[in-house]
Amino acid sequence: MEITLDNPPSAPQPLSPYYSQVARVQLADGSALLYLSGQIAEGATVTDQSRAVFETIAALLAAHGATLADIINIRTYLTDITKLHEYGAVRTRFLPGTPPTSMTMEVPRLFQPQAMVEVEVVAAVPARG
Repeated sequence: MEITLDNPPSAPQPLSPYYSQVARVQLADGSALLYLSGQIAEGATVTDQSRAVFETIAALLAAHGATLADIINIRTYLTDITKLHEYGAVRTRFLPGTPPTSMTMEVPRLFQPQAMVEVEVVAAVPARG
C-alpha cells in the first residue's frame, strides 16, 4: 500500500497551506481509494456554493483518474439545515443514479465565515486493466 498526499495543479488550490486536498491510497491490486478534504466555495446561495463545490470535487477526482461516479461516501456540513433541499437538488444533478453512503449535519459555522456548505468525499478507483 502506498499513500500519496497532493494538491493537483489542474484543480482549484486549497485555501490554506495547512492541508492536502487529496490522499490517494494505492492498493496492491492496482485500485485506489481517494480521500478528499472538505471543500467549500464562494457563492451567494447554498445552490451556488454547492455547484462550485461539486465542480471542484470533480476536478480533484479527475486529476487522479476518477469521476463523480466513483464516490462511495459523502459527508456534508450545512450551516442551515433548512437549506438541505437546495443542496440536495444540486447533489442529485452531480450524482445521479444510486447515491453513495452519506452523512449530513448542521454546524454553527465553517472554515470561512461566508461558507454555507462543506463537502468531503471518499472515492474508490478501480484498477486499470
